[in-house]
Amino acid sequence: MTDGASRPRVWSIAAHRGFADALVAGLIPRYREDRFGLARLTLLLPSQRAIRTVTEAFIRASGQGLLLPRMAVVGDLDLDETLGPLLDPIGAGLDIPEAVDPVWRLLRLAGILRQVLGDEAPGEAALLRQARGLAQGIDRLLVEGIHPAQLLDETVVGIASDLSVHWIENTRIFASVFTIWQKELEELGRIDAPERRNRLLEHAAQTWRTRPPAHPVIAAGVTSASPAVAKLLRVVADMPDGGVILPDLDLALDADVWDALGSAGGPDGAVFDRGDVVTHPQYHLKLLLNRMGIARDEVQPWHRAGLSPAPPERSRAISNLFLPPEASAAWVSLEAKDRRLSGVRAMQSAQPEEEAQAIAVLVREALAEPERRVAVITPDRSLAARVVAHLGRWNIVADDTAGRPLPQTAAGRLFLQLAEVVAERVSPVTLVALLGHPLVQAGEGRALWLERVRQLDLVLRGPRPGPGLPATRQAVESQEKRFPGLTDWWSGVEDLLFPLVVLEGAIALDAALVALTETGEALCGTGLWAMADGRCLAQFVERWREAAGGVPSQLDCADLPALLRDAMDETSVRPPYGGHPRLAIYGLLEARMSRADLVICGGLTEGTWPGNPAPDPLLAPPILRALGIPGADFRIGLAAHDLAAALGAPEVVLSFAHRDATGPAIPSRFLLRIQAMLGDQLRLETRAVELAKALGDAEPAPAYPRPEPMPSADQRRVPIAVTALDRLRGDPYQFYASAILGLRSLDPIDADPTPAWKGTAVHNVLKAWHEAGGVPGELVPLAERMFDEMSAHPFMRTMWKPRLLNALHWIEEETDRLAGEGREVLSVEQKGEIVVDGIRIHGRADRIDKLADGTIGVVDYKTGKPPSGKMVEQGFALQLGLLGLIAQGGGIAGVAGEPARFEYWSLGRNKEGSFGYMDTPVLEGKKKSGIPLEDFLIKTADYLRDAIALWLLGDEPFTARKNPDLAGYSDYDQLMRLDEWQGRERANAEDEA
Repeated sequence: MTDGASRPRVWSIAAHRGFADALVAGLIPRYREDRFGLARLTLLLPSQRAIRTVTEAFIRASGQGLLLPRMAVVGDLDLDETLGPLLDPIGAGLDIPEAVDPVWRLLRLAGILRQVLGDEAPGEAALLRQARGLAQGIDRLLVEGIHPAQLLDETVVGIASDLSVHWIENTRIFASVFTIWQKELEELGRIDAPERRNRLLEHAAQTWRTRPPAHPVIAAGVTSASPAVAKLLRVVADMPDGGVILPDLDLALDADVWDALGSAGGPDGAVFDRGDVVTHPQYHLKLLLNRMGIARDEVQPWHRAGLSPAPPERSRAISNLFLPPEASAAWVSLEAKDRRLSGVRAMQSAQPEEEAQAIAVLVREALAEPERRVAVITPDRSLAARVVAHLGRWNIVADDTAGRPLPQTAAGRLFLQLAEVVAERVSPVTLVALLGHPLVQAGEGRALWLERVRQLDLVLRGPRPGPGLPATRQAVESQEKRFPGLTDWWSGVEDLLFPLVVLEGAIALDAALVALTETGEALCGTGLWAMADGRCLAQFVERWREAAGGVPSQLDCADLPALLRDAMDETSVRPPYGGHPRLAIYGLLEARMSRADLVICGGLTEGTWPGNPAPDPLLAPPILRALGIPGADFRIGLAAHDLAAALGAPEVVLSFAHRDATGPAIPSRFLLRIQAMLGDQLRLETRAVELAKALGDAEPAPAYPRPEPMPSADQRRVPIAVTALDRLRGDPYQFYASAILGLRSLDPIDADPTPAWKGTAVHNVLKAWHEAGGVPGELVPLAERMFDEMSAHPFMRTMWKPRLLNALHWIEEETDRLAGEGREVLSVEQKGEIVVDGIRIHGRADRIDKLADGTIGVVDYKTGKPPSGKMVEQGFALQLGLLGLIAQGGGIAGVAGEPARFEYWSLGRNKEGSFGYMDTPVLEGKKKSGIPLEDFLIKTADYLRDAIALWLLGDEPFTARKNPDLAGYSDYDQLMRLDEWQGRERANAEDEA
């Protein structure tokens, strides 16, 4: 470092040198004059992550004990990073108001926005989402020193008047909220955080200009081009013992190309002129230099290098790589040394999973070399999580330094599940998910707790019960015989969930947070707050509860999960130390100033790196340009600068996948530039991809044949239900799975009403009506009461229930009409059985009537369409026939007589468009298919004995889908692995034909 009174003390560390290590390599010999030389130095760095990175660089370079310099955060390109709080000591005693709490500010802005929008204001969650965007817009203006009055400038007003109607309205809303908010801040005696930082920085600049610090001050890696930061950096650069060190400023870029980047806030142009190349990686540095009042020629190169420098020609190649479009024509005539990227190679994968596995392979191989450091840089957090998971294959612990959003952690997810239970009024899905969460009842009693949760899961399967805890209690009590003790356990659960009971309708946010917290502690104890995510959640809850108490507002319970999820997404849980010491997984912000021997840049696709430009929702681009505010494309230039810094490593792998989660992906424009400049000289990394494929390429499983189980003779002798003979003859495997293996399919939780559930519900209603005497006019009111108790499913309430009530009204009228003809109901829902060839045949008759001539009629209620006559002829719909055989054989108590009528009473739509009609499997009248009445029971018995002889007493295999064209149940399709063999079986049959 050379002293010079005639020029500012500004240096640039080239990309190939490695910023943090090169910085430390120059600072140690310069300031380590005695034991306290470095300790007297103050380093101004852009972020807390930068402090950690520089600290690690000092440790690597020292080789022994070392007193580190004082390091403070001054600013960062991203507005999320704080600039001023660590400079508060400079402002001690100043009349600078305190910054308003950010959460309180967000809630108050939402209130102002509701006031401005009036009746058009959305719900609380959506309103806070809009307020969040509004707050970000205000911050962007304040960082650049823009105040509400400037929105009324003639130039801005003129531009706004030429915009479309929605932009004019959005600008009006923004200006109104901004003005009202500033007035409220004046009354409160507070200011926004960016404004406070600007004032502190301005005070620091003024103080240091008149009274320079007694000890050296160095600003390193600060690239924020905000006016307040630029002013401070200029003061630091002019101090006798100060200096500014910039990262990756391209000093070798031709002057013509530098000028072609645009005015960039220069003295002869606007901050962002229309022709400025804001997507260039050097543009923001040019903007910073112009605001500092320093020419690029005044910046000196930093000649120290770090521990892992790349070849010097690398920086020249990076400079050429990012030439603006017009200047990139020079690629054709570039010499080999000016385009050499010898340590850089590209890796392309088919999809993100393969990409993550290939990256993990590269990391594993690199860590096998002693002292070799590896960094994985990607803005795709999903890809980073995949890499971390794959590294676990080799017991490599890797931490994603960008952190995980709070909702994706265990504690955060539990808190959201509590909110979902409130919003959905204790729906089965949310309730079971909450009670089964890993943090709930953790400890010695968890095994018993989970057993009860599984029982509750079984109770709640099927259509949703009514809302609230009482409906769930009713469902639990109905299954007490099946699960003894479950009711007592549920009583304890109700006590734990009691704080949530009061949360209904419109609620106060602070009261909701208190109730959720109390319930969470009741379920999990102190374990909820024990880990890093729990501590982060505790801070989040306390911050929001305190702020919500100062801004009273009401929100609907249904908005609570979305509101909390949006708020928690802004909080990242960063891992503590403890991962592999030579491996780091970075986001783009975290990777700045870092260096490693091998850098892997993952997710290099459009929309990821660089991300999709997100325009401001309230202020149009022309207005932002007129105000001097960076637009959406400015972020592309920052992403390009991040990649340029990463390319300075000795060895770099640029990775992308041809597909992402949504479909085909386009390689990043940066990667396409590299391919265009290097052509065939670009090396490809194929070995890691091949190894990744090999790791996931298992031996192909042998073809799965059509199942044909052959149980033993003893296992075959099982009873046959009257509803199971059709299944035995049509699809023997399903009979095998249900009757021999005893397997039953489970309805989903909170399921749509299935045909089986509908049938059970109808049977229960009709049974209750007949047992009550079958009084005309009482069936429909009874059904309404029972259906309301059975299900609160929306489909049930709005569609199926009205149709069903119409059909039940028809049943009531038809029963009354037949009673007038001398027909009498003998039994309802009566069980019966007989033995045929040593096999018990059993079933339940929906209804049996005594006809006027003394014979009996067998009735089966159907909620849908009855089976066709052709199905009956073929022996695949014999339920009524089997019930007739049982009645004929005296197998039903209280029923005697010869069956003479077999009827389906369907609750479906009839030919006239109403609901309810009668059909019969018997061939009679105009029917063209069916079995004649005189042969009906005979043919049924023949089919029955044939099936018993083949499968129950014989050795016929229970072949899956024996009649593939026969419509039937699909409960056991997954068990028989139908999709693995059905198509192949048909193809083989066609080939043989």
